[in-house]
Amino acid sequence: MNRLIQMRPDCVLVVERHPFQRGVLAKALTNLQVGSVLSVDSVAQAVAHLHRHEVIDIIFFDVSDSSIDNHEFLRVACELGNVRALVMYSELHAELYRSVAQLKSFFGIRLLGVLDKPLQLQSLQKMLADFIQLQHYLPERPTPENELIPQEQVRHGLATGAFQAWYQPKFNLRDGLMFGAEVLVRWHHPNRGLLLPRDLLAAVLAYDLIDEMFKQLLDQGLSLLARLHKQGIELGLAFNLTASQLVHNELVDHIVQRLREHGLSGSSLMFEVSENSLLDLPDSARKNLERLHQSGCGLSIDDFGVGFSSLQLLTHLPFDQLKLDSMFVQNLHEPDNRAIVAGSLALARTLRMDLVIEGIANQEILDTLTSLGCTFGQGFHLALPMAGSDFVLWLEQYVLKQHPPNACKI
Repeated sequence: MNRLIQMRPDCVLVVERHPFQRGVLAKALTNLQVGSVLSVDSVAQAVAHLHRHEVIDIIFFDVSDSSIDNHEFLRVACELGNVRALVMYSELHAELYRSVAQLKSFFGIRLLGVLDKPLQLQSLQKMLADFIQLQHYLPERPTPENELIPQEQVRHGLATGAFQAWYQPKFNLRDGLMFGAEVLVRWHHPNRGLLLPRDLLAAVLAYDLIDEMFKQLLDQGLSLLARLHKQGIELGLAFNLTASQLVHNELVDHIVQRLREHGLSGSSLMFEVSENSLLDLPDSARKNLERLHQSGCGLSIDDFGVGFSSLQLLTHLPFDQLKLDSMFVQNLHEPDNRAIVAGSLALARTLRMDLVIEGIANQEILDTLTSLGCTFGQGFHLALPMAGSDFVLWLEQYVLKQHPPNACKI
């Protein structure tokens, strides 16, 4: 046992703006017998410790906190080469979580893993155990396919319009009619080909470019809506947001302004915010959710069932929709998963929300969901994500099949 304790990290650095969360994590690490726990609330303090200490075994930091320039202190860590490993923690959207979690390195530094908020002691212990197992091999150069995409490539992709909005239709499962579409990102990378969210979001987040990417997708989506509106086709689009993007007013101001410039109402848009990111929601983010709702925009709790929201939280925030994570519908022959679907449906009805099911991958899943009483869903079995031009062609054919001329309304 003593040997195991000695193998634990000698020095870790916690970079966290919130005093309570910083104190909780530092205390937990101390209780787990980490040698020296340093904790800071700013980039300047983090950089000072990097220069002062010969080796820092692990840096713990919140990857989605836009108030701290993670890029800056990680750049210094990479240059100095004295940080052995990283552990991220956050309230990430599930797609972002999967994107970051698959990386072996971040800024060229070994990534041990990603912790969900609220932090769990068991998960923290696992990260330390992983460090113990890996420390004889640290630092290890990661394989190129698991490295973070360089910042200059991401910025160039955004500057040249290589990030494109793709659209996946959403349907009423009972009558098969489409009621909207989710906007998904794709990047036509010059060397790596077409990149999916899991391939690109970690880099976009690391370089604090997620708002820039969102604005480009929003403009592409609004231009499409305005074009369809002139053709008499009314369509709703859903965009993914993290709660951290709503901390400041600027992004909501931008959304409202762009709606006005395109001559569209807020009801054209739905914003999907992951359940985990609603925990410990800052007042400013809560107020901006209210602003979006007051502007007529719909609000959806994404990845429902994966997070830890309470009934009190659900009833006090202005959400219209629950979106059940796809993990619960892949094995509907299991009683527990069917119970989760049925329970989520009952909760949504009680709260007067719609329940949308993600990940409908085959006819068996669709049949089971409709038998359970589910009404709305999306998935590869119903329609694949499509590039903008392909989606317009698909939509025109859909409208011709579903509606007579001059009476197109989706």
